[in-house]
Amino acid sequence: MGVHDAPQWLVPAWTRSCVAAGATASSEEIEKVGEALLDRWSAPHRHFHNVRHLTDVLARVDELAEETHEPDLVRLAAWYHGAVFDAAERASYAQRGGEDEVASAALARQELGGLGVPDASVDRVAHLVTALRRHLPDPEDFDCAVLCDADLAMLAAEPQRYKAYLADVRAEYAHLPLEEFVRARIKILRKLADRQALFVSPLGAAWEESARQNVGAELHRLEKELAKIEAAAPPSAENGTATSGDATTHQPAPAAREA
Repeated sequence: MGVHDAPQWLVPAWTRSCVAAGATASSEEIEKVGEALLDRWSAPHRHFHNVRHLTDVLARVDELAEETHEPDLVRLAAWYHGAVFDAAERASYAQRGGEDEVASAALARQELGGLGVPDASVDRVAHLVTALRRHLPDPEDFDCAVLCDADLAMLAAEPQRYKAYLADVRAEYAHLPLEEFVRARIKILRKLADRQALFVSPLGAAWEESARQNVGAELHRLEKELAKIEAAAPPSAENGTATSGDATTHQPAPAAREA
């Protein structure tokens, strides 16, 4: 989905949230920033973290909005949560899924501040964005809980949509060798499976069972796939560890991002 295919309601919705957050800039200035954000979300290398994902997160925020204190700040944080994205770095998927929350929060500070949004609200949006780095919100922070739940809601998608999500994620990281990608994905899924709860907000808790089923089924499949890869790989001449292509792939992986 490119910027020209984006739903027509997106920029007006962005403008309403900015105005509700206290923006003093003209409508034209606010719309220009929103359109530039859509350009970011529409970059051709984004197969999953694209405009469709942005609209999904905004829709989920709306579903959970009654639990928020400042829903428009949560919506603005949704716009910025993946604004800075780069899947090219080899370790990026295992580390943070390509999303740079710190840089995205800095962009939010710059642009929202430039639109006249009060400093306290800008700070709050930036805090919500950076809180997504580990997806472990304070359950007492309802706005943060809603944003984190909305971002993870794809885990609870119906099976065919979940399958499409997995294909999009793999396409985003097509530059990674299969074994490297599978190991990183398994690391992420195991960390998710070990969590006491995937969703923190009361309404988001309704997605828990479906998400657990999807995560469990995917983890089981990938563990079987990894076993086949390891069984087919020739032993290393030095220590018997399996290799893939020209590089050994059994080096410790970075800490996994939960998304």
